Amino acid sequence: MRQILDCIDKPVIKVITGMRRCGKSALLSLTKDELIQRGIKKENIFYINFESLRYEHLKDYRTLYKAVSEAAESVDGKLYILLDEIQEVTDWEKAVNSFRVDFDCDIYITGSNARLLAGELATLLAGRYIEIRIYPLSFTEYLEFAKTNEKEANLSLQEHFANYLKFGGLPGIHQMKWEEDLLTQYLSDIYNSVLLKDVIERNKIRDTALLESIVLYLMDNIGNTFSARTISSFLKSQGRRLSTETVYNYLKALENAFLIHKVPRFDIKGKRLLETQEKYYLSDLGLRHAVIGYRDNDIAGVLENVVYLELLRQGYSVNIGKQGVAEVDFVAQKKQDRIYIQVCYVLTEDNTDREFSPLESIADHYEKFVISTDSLMHFNRNGIRQKNILKFLSPEMK
Repeated sequence: MRQILDCIDKPVIKVITGMRRCGKSALLSLTKDELIQRGIKKENIFYINFESLRYEHLKDYRTLYKAVSEAAESVDGKLYILLDEIQEVTDWEKAVNSFRVDFDCDIYITGSNARLLAGELATLLAGRYIEIRIYPLSFTEYLEFAKTNEKEANLSLQEHFANYLKFGGLPGIHQMKWEEDLLTQYLSDIYNSVLLKDVIERNKIRDTALLESIVLYLMDNIGNTFSARTISSFLKSQGRRLSTETVYNYLKALENAFLIHKVPRFDIKGKRLLETQEKYYLSDLGLRHAVIGYRDNDIAGVLENVVYLELLRQGYSVNIGKQGVAEVDFVAQKKQDRIYIQVCYVLTEDNTDREFSPLESIADHYEKFVISTDSLMHFNRNGIRQKNILKFLSPEMK
């Protein structure tokens, strides 16, 4: 909301993007409330949620433009245009660009597809829009939402964190009766909705069984490096005939729906991106566990996923690091700042060298961390700090 508030009445289109049910509509509604509090008349606010059948007739850019044009002519002063799930409108880019040219207006749109900011929009609106990316709740935000649910309110911090790992960060779970079966069903329904509306229908995918096999492979290999060729080879071993290109196209469709994040490898010594053996993380762990169940032996990959998403929220661009033959879990860059991070469940005599050595071999002076669930250990080793994951996720580090 701070980002949105900073941009009110600025001459840029506010584009709010993110996965379905992560909170975009709520932020747009809060923006409407803020405008009214600032003294904007309700008739000067043109607000549409295109998921409602009430606006089915406006899902063509010409009819949408006509409706906005009539609204602009009927009001005094600036028109505030708020359009939720804009990707439901055919050729919406043409209408939005015309709003900007033809009317005295301030424009806010939301969308559940990364291609919203590709192709024609990028050409038409180059330099005239700002993307505000929405992610599921951070752990700090999760704790705030948990206070609103009677059954969650009195849980310990450790219990909250266990639930965060298991049920994820979609805001809607805190409006549910806090029972595992109900939460799992709710998350499963969201997963099916995203898969159907934002992946299958939008990309006209016919082999839905193949798509689901790829999603299951991703969920089963969270935190592991692999490539489209790896998935293709695995599925061929299961009797599925498909090309590497088909797998790549399906992965891209899942990325565009904000269901997964592709994280390339970065050669730290050579200072270049590598084209093979990337990792994929999920936008929300709750969806994973609703689909394949929660397994304690996956904890390392799950913790990596949590740290990765937190780095994105803090504004970092993130890669996997390759340091010689060793791997550094994350190389996170923000302007001139860089941090290196290793993630592990717990540090022991057997794995301490393995976790610290790749960081020790990096010959620069950027900050380096090993993040784990250990609560008693707080030590530095050659300038590399061990940090408890709850401390990392808390406001103190931000």
